[in-house]
Amino acid sequence: MAKFLIRRLFSLILTMLLVSVTVYLFCEVSPGNIARNVLGTHITERQEESFLNQLGMDEPLYVRYMYWLFGSDWHASRLVGMPLKRILNKKGFHEWWAVKEDGSLIRWKLDGEDLIAVAKSSDGIIEKFVDNGRWKATNEDVSTFWGIDTKNHVVQWEKGAEIIVWTYRRGGWQKSTGGPKQYIPLKKGLIRGDPGVSLITGRAVSITLFTRFRNSVILAGLAFIIVMPFALLLGIFAGLNEGSTGDRVISICGMAFSVVPEFVTGIFLIVVLSLWLRLLPGATIFPESAPWKRIDMLILPLLTLALVELGYILRITRASLVEVMDSSYVRTAFLKGLPYWRVVFTHAVRNAMIAPITVIMLHTRYLVGGLVVVEVVFSYPGLGTYLLDAALYRDVNALEAGTMLMVIVCVGAQVVADIIYTFVNPRIRYT
Repeated sequence: MAKFLIRRLFSLILTMLLVSVTVYLFCEVSPGNIARNVLGTHITERQEESFLNQLGMDEPLYVRYMYWLFGSDWHASRLVGMPLKRILNKKGFHEWWAVKEDGSLIRWKLDGEDLIAVAKSSDGIIEKFVDNGRWKATNEDVSTFWGIDTKNHVVQWEKGAEIIVWTYRRGGWQKSTGGPKQYIPLKKGLIRGDPGVSLITGRAVSITLFTRFRNSVILAGLAFIIVMPFALLLGIFAGLNEGSTGDRVISICGMAFSVVPEFVTGIFLIVVLSLWLRLLPGATIFPESAPWKRIDMLILPLLTLALVELGYILRITRASLVEVMDSSYVRTAFLKGLPYWRVVFTHAVRNAMIAPITVIMLHTRYLVGGLVVVEVVFSYPGLGTYLLDAALYRDVNALEAGTMLMVIVCVGAQVVADIIYTFVNPRIRYT
């Protein structure tokens, strides 16, 4: 078992590395324009170019991938010549600062040909002063400076350069001169839990992604607790009573639940339980930070998800048990005179559970990230709708991070399934 787990861990790491390359390439080469998706179709070419440069999109593809995976702060720190630190401000946004020798924080902005330092002491006091002594002359007799701007970039300013920068704000585009020559957006990288900033909200993807993932896990976990015991028990009952009236009723209902689309089931439940019986609220506005606080709103999405999963799992369990009960070793056990229920639970059910366990583990990814339809119908703030919005607006940082999270869930679920197999069926051994 130990050797098996080590091999699976190694294959997991290799799989994640290959998938990260694939996901990043697909997101980068997918059709669409990031600037126009985020800002609209009426931006000019210069505004688009300036926006993409501020995102660091002018860097080669392999450089952007390394920044996305391992972070850009380690490289940017060497360019600035000072350690870099990320803090959380009072508004809930992350800020990057350079750390001076005395422990105080500093970053800069350009005013004409003057470098204006913005220093922050340990007690939070902000001080601004001219800091032109940091300009460095290059071989071309041009003075440049690498530093952190006030928008979480490490940038290279060139003294006297009239570089035009277009900055988008809520009121529209603002044009300014004397902008940086090069941008490096700061991030710690996916491996360290910081895939970057969302292009839509401006907040760190890691914070929003964790919240949405937690919400989906809560909904999926509750559905799992409700569905799986009933599905397995009904499937076992139907499998042991093949051809009976109860088996036919369970099979027909299970097929109906599994083939009806989620949005049809959800709308049907809203009509019956909300409009006709008035037992539950039909219109739902979940608080994103804690959707579980409104239990009455959770019932409808839970029922919708439970009915779909219930039908599928019980049908797989029934089919697997029927096949096992008709096998030669089960018939031999009956011929030996073993008690019926001992044969069923000792021999038949354990072997019949291999197929349902596989299906359950495969459905784990659906329960966590594939609930797009259920989440859209009931306005539930989960991971599925988060990935959908990221794909529609081509928010690459959010889309890439969310996709990688889903891959981790899928691969991890398969490893858990392989471990469970060894306990369910003692004939399976990993060497």
